[in-house]
Amino acid sequence: MHTKPAKPIIIQLTEYENKLFQLDEIAYSARIELYEKYKTQVDIEFISYKREEHWKLKAKEWVGYIPVTPELHLKINPKVPIQNLFGMLEYAYNLKGFRFLEGLMDCESLENFYNNLAHILADKVLERCRKGLYRTYLPKTQQLSYVRGRLDVQQLIQKPWNVKLKCDYEEHTPDVKENQILAWTLYIIGRSSLCSERVSPTIRKAYHALQGLVTLQPCSAHDCIARQYNRLNPDYQLLHSLCRFFLENSSPSHERGNYKTLPFLVDMAHLYELFVAEWLNKNTPQTYFLKQQYPIEISQNRHFIIDILLCDAATGKTIAVLDTKYKASESTVNTDIHQMISYANTTKCNQAFLIYPKDLTQPLDIKSDQIRVRSLTFSLDDNLDRAGQTFLKNLFLLIPQNSH
Repeated sequence: MHTKPAKPIIIQLTEYENKLFQLDEIAYSARIELYEKYKTQVDIEFISYKREEHWKLKAKEWVGYIPVTPELHLKINPKVPIQNLFGMLEYAYNLKGFRFLEGLMDCESLENFYNNLAHILADKVLERCRKGLYRTYLPKTQQLSYVRGRLDVQQLIQKPWNVKLKCDYEEHTPDVKENQILAWTLYIIGRSSLCSERVSPTIRKAYHALQGLVTLQPCSAHDCIARQYNRLNPDYQLLHSLCRFFLENSSPSHERGNYKTLPFLVDMAHLYELFVAEWLNKNTPQTYFLKQQYPIEISQNRHFIIDILLCDAATGKTIAVLDTKYKASESTVNTDIHQMISYANTTKCNQAFLIYPKDLTQPLDIKSDQIRVRSLTFSLDDNLDRAGQTFLKNLFLLIPQNSH
């Protein structure tokens, strides 16, 4: 008789929080795993305090779930109120406005949110399978015993003894990138440690519905962005937005031996950047437009990417450069100030803003030649839309009218 594996010990942290553990609470294998593979997400340090020896763990700017070893899992909770975390995800992944998300706002944890969103994706994939998967024509070349499409006459003349005919034709197939993204995402979700007993069967069912029709190909979150949709597949836009959320926050590279469970980790700094950009995109007055993730080439081998450019809709002129900084400190560091001056110089504007989730103890307001660099707050502590309107009002109060 097979015995059920013992449930892992779950250590809970909050982002940017320090926590002490007795030496025997964290096994050697888990310490090595944390140090070697998760140093970006968690600091682990041996300390001796008042003749007692401990391990100190400090979560960085990531939240989520790390199955460190089969025996030990790490859960990192957000400092942001859980409802606001969901609100950020809605904006960042263009899910805002879909009615099915309303019920998710009552989730008490990131695991619940993950499970419910995974269930929605699997349900919608099954629904699409019942209607029929999106298909398109792909060019194909094959040796056939009958003529299909265009016959390669040149080969027939050169090799008349070959009974197989080389044909070029187009095949109407569902084995296209649009469906491969769905299959890969369901595969990744199925290997996570977060799927509950209620959700796992639906994930498996949806994945098996695609098997045999769609090749399992590794896909990235980038594959889900800026895809072309038509009257035959408008519902895929939502499916791919959901897939992007899972693929961007799952790390298939973190594997150890035969232990194949994948972590689910949200980079809060990246999420804050996406959220602020998407919120502004939807709420900025029409007299302006935004350029997001704007690349600037300094030289042949050097370039940088600006988070947000605020531009005048009438002239196309850049009015201000904006950069998000998720971890609010007492004051702005000099490297950030120099970076913003460089951004402003390059884009030929004189207004630059660093955006923080909390008010700085020492707000920034400096001028270098003609360029003015200031700090602003887009708070995550209260209602997000209300915080956004306050941020927008303060931003436009600080931008001189003659800069347009």
